[in-house]
Amino acid sequence: MSTAMDRIENPLLVKARVISALVLREARVTFGSVKLGYFWAVAEPVIGTAILTMIFSFIVRHPPIGTSFALFYATGIFTYQLYRKMSGSLMSVFAANRGLLGYPLVTELDVVFGRFFLIFLTYIMIFTIFFAALILLGLAHFPRRLDIVLMAIGATGLLGLGVGLTNAMIMVLWPTWKRIEGIISRPLFFISGVFFLPSQFPPEVRYYLSWNPLLHAIDWLRVGYYPNYNSLVLDLGFLWFCVALFLAIALCMERLYRKHRV
Repeated sequence: MSTAMDRIENPLLVKARVISALVLREARVTFGSVKLGYFWAVAEPVIGTAILTMIFSFIVRHPPIGTSFALFYATGIFTYQLYRKMSGSLMSVFAANRGLLGYPLVTELDVVFGRFFLIFLTYIMIFTIFFAALILLGLAHFPRRLDIVLMAIGATGLLGLGVGLTNAMIMVLWPTWKRIEGIISRPLFFISGVFFLPSQFPPEVRYYLSWNPLLHAIDWLRVGYYPNYNSLVLDLGFLWFCVALFLAIALCMERLYRKHRV
């Protein structure tokens, strides 16, 4: 005969089920309205990046490192896209899931993590498909340190999570922030090392560029991928400090918001 304690489910298991259900719901809501919706979620950035790579390869025949412009561009653009998709999509996560927050088992962080895992897993597939295709076509080699590449992708995702959740909390208090954030973040595409190696700039320029944590994430991924690249800018301490700082700010703001809402 089971006791009441035996019938109580593990809270971590319950939380895992809730987040898993939210991931599936996010996938259906985001991709369910289009045939082969999730396929296009992966194929669209892959095909779009392939087309841009072909165009730019005719303009810039010699990449800053290595011999493949496709590889150099992909290591930068996909890392940048992962961050921007994460930080931008999480900004509206509360408004999109307001109805679910009425359920006792669903919290604000649950809907955030549901969207986070969906985006992160999608980009893991995008990275895998595109780089595998480059390797098969002879346009890239296998990463020098796959573990470093994966850690750089993970750090980028966590940075996007921290910034995105911080943006979401600011949005709750000030909806106009969405437009302002879009303006502020626009230069990131040009100063994050997507098209260049920061190590090739003079020390004065490198100093100012080094205040951008996304630049360190992209540079770290390239350090892990290219066998002969030693960055003069990469500072892992600063990158992880920014990740921890944004996550701490976001979680504190979420906790205060939850108490105020209750």
